[in-house]
Amino acid sequence: MPPVIRDDPYAAYNFQVIVTNVSDDGVAVSGSFTEASGLELEIPPIEYRNGSEDITVRKIPGLKKFTNITLKRGITGHVGFFNWVVEALNGKVRRTSGSIILLDENRQEAMRWNFDRGWPTKYTGPTLSAAKNEIAMETLVLCVESLLIDA
Repeated sequence: MPPVIRDDPYAAYNFQVIVTNVSDDGVAVSGSFTEASGLELEIPPIEYRNGSEDITVRKIPGLKKFTNITLKRGITGHVGFFNWVVEALNGKVRRTSGSIILLDENRQEAMRWNFDRGWPTKYTGPTLSAAKNEIAMETLVLCVESLLIDA
């Protein structure tokens, strides 16, 4: 996909999350999430100095690090993601790939972050209160081993 050059930035609310092989039939599950965060990667430098050099520090690339991806959504009764968490609790960690896709105003793909070998590392259920008028939200944190940007 050729890059689109535009003056206005994309809206942060227009995105889609797709995770493959989470459902029992092995097909991709697209979630209606209200928030996706943790699209971060880091290549920390390793500093060293040769013994024959003066006090100049050299830097080389270190190990790649990828932040956990946090997904939040209102509870809808769809149990595909929850069953994936239960599998991990029972000792069967199923690693999978997926994408977080930023969409333009016409719901066409503008950018994509592809993750690989992701698995659920944390689940947080909703805070329930009869005194509030809010949607019951759940949070799923995915540990990922790779995050690539496709623009």
